[in-house]
Amino acid sequence: MVNIIWGIFIIIGISYSIITGNALVINNEIIASGKAAFDLILDMMPLLVIWMGLMKIAEKSGLIKKIAELMTPILSLLFPKIPRGHESIGYIASNVAVNMAGLGSAATPFGLKAMQKLQELNPDKKRATTSMITFLVLNTSGVTIVPTTIISLRMMYGSANPTIIIPTCILATICAGIGGLTLDYIIRRKNDNN
Repeated sequence: MVNIIWGIFIIIGISYSIITGNALVINNEIIASGKAAFDLILDMMPLLVIWMGLMKIAEKSGLIKKIAELMTPILSLLFPKIPRGHESIGYIASNVAVNMAGLGSAATPFGLKAMQKLQELNPDKKRATTSMITFLVLNTSGVTIVPTTIISLRMMYGSANPTIIIPTCILATICAGIGGLTLDYIIRRKNDNN
């Protein structure tokens, strides 16, 4: 559905530019944005490679597993329907731990594995369980302590103090997390009572 919406936007934009005689502007913008995107990838790649490498080392050394073990009691409260000691809690904790480091792309494999393990517990394979929805809310709220990607973008564009946003990001992630999980809890309780 999103592809259709974006396709419509693109067709409308190109049609409008042709009708108004600005087709050259669209052509120039396509070339300029392609170059800007490529430059951005080249600038960000080394930083992402370093962080993903560090996360792989942390994973292999057992650091992420230790963080996951520390988070398991809290996550067990958020996911009461997941059996104690189930693999999915470890993957959820790993996903949250990596997201806290601001590495959303490195957290994706853990999130996919968590959903796969949650699906194994799902009696109705065509419908998401409350645990799956809660995990999606938690993941979407973007639990981030160090916004690595944003800091790297600010460094690339010459910010005088790229890390000044850390307190604001922590406040935003706390508000989003609490708000999302509270709404999830209210809806879950309402649906369980029906």
